[in-house]
Amino acid sequence: MKRLKRFIAPALCAALLCGAAQAEDRTLRVYNWFDYITPKALDDFKAQNSQVKLVYDIFDTNEALEAKLLTGNSGYDVVVPSNVFLAKQIEAGVFQPLDRSKLPNWNHLDPKLMKLLEANDPGNKFAVPYMYGTILIGFNPAKVKAVLGDNAPVDSWDLIFNEENISKLKQCGVALLDSPSEILPLALQHLGLDPNSNNPKDYEKAEALLLKIRPYITYFHSSKYMADIANGDICVAVGYSGSFSQAANRAKDAKNGVVVDMRLPKEGAPIWFDMLAIPKGAKDPEDAYRFINYLLQPQVIAPISDFVGYPNPNKDATDLVDPAIRNNPNLYPSEGAMKGLYTLRPLDQKAERVRTRVWTRIKSGA
Repeated sequence: MKRLKRFIAPALCAALLCGAAQAEDRTLRVYNWFDYITPKALDDFKAQNSQVKLVYDIFDTNEALEAKLLTGNSGYDVVVPSNVFLAKQIEAGVFQPLDRSKLPNWNHLDPKLMKLLEANDPGNKFAVPYMYGTILIGFNPAKVKAVLGDNAPVDSWDLIFNEENISKLKQCGVALLDSPSEILPLALQHLGLDPNSNNPKDYEKAEALLLKIRPYITYFHSSKYMADIANGDICVAVGYSGSFSQAANRAKDAKNGVVVDMRLPKEGAPIWFDMLAIPKGAKDPEDAYRFINYLLQPQVIAPISDFVGYPNPNKDATDLVDPAIRNNPNLYPSEGAMKGLYTLRPLDQKAERVRTRVWTRIKSGA
């Protein structure tokens, strides 16, 4: 009997040590957009899940995230692709289907938005919406007025695509997103073409338009413009709606005299959603569910909306969002404006290759 006890004790000890090691090894790796969550939200999650080591990395383009995901081993447990890229990645078998029993806060999501998202994720099987917004124009009112006068078309894509306007704006700086999947649809729309076109000839026309204004574009970047417009280093940017809300707050906090404003162009714009998803190769899926479910709490997600300046899809959080954000029609589009917004869809492979080549030429100015 003593021999049996001696055998059991080491075995039990080994099992306990193994369990302790597993607890110590609980490392949750999250890959999210630049400047897209409050430090407090991360700190509170860590405090509530003290056994979990949180590694939080950032990216600034969908293309950068996709490059990691398509290797088959991204190294992350939670990633945040935009809805168009999500659709392609679902087709490629990148993500685990969601177990909703592990997401009890799912009931806070707005059913209307979830229905809309079924175009990219049928049945909402693979992802949870985090934030949504539009692509619009951010600008420094004083600098734009100094260059273009009182009647500058800040509420129109003519501000960017009309050579007469952008050539004058060059002197105070113009930035565009470094994203072919978002800038080229704008050019297509401006030309009266389908923003989701698969026709190579349409991309030739968009390329011609963008090459015409290319000499007046200061740079292409998907995050740098936020600091630059807040500092007064550029006067106009085409970017994500909430980023200009953040930039305006930065300028106020810095007390540098810079004012940042924004407009949702009257011709319409793309509406997008950023989604929380769990890659198939996730090493800590259980904590990934804990993190996503944590973000689905109204009291957690509302302050994040206040910080990033984007609406969230949580129907029970809207009243908790700062009125200055939820009542701003450039951030929370009105019903009338919603009619002019359109979702972007994945292109076929041939069109995707054409778009990539066109973008390379546009950026190089060739």
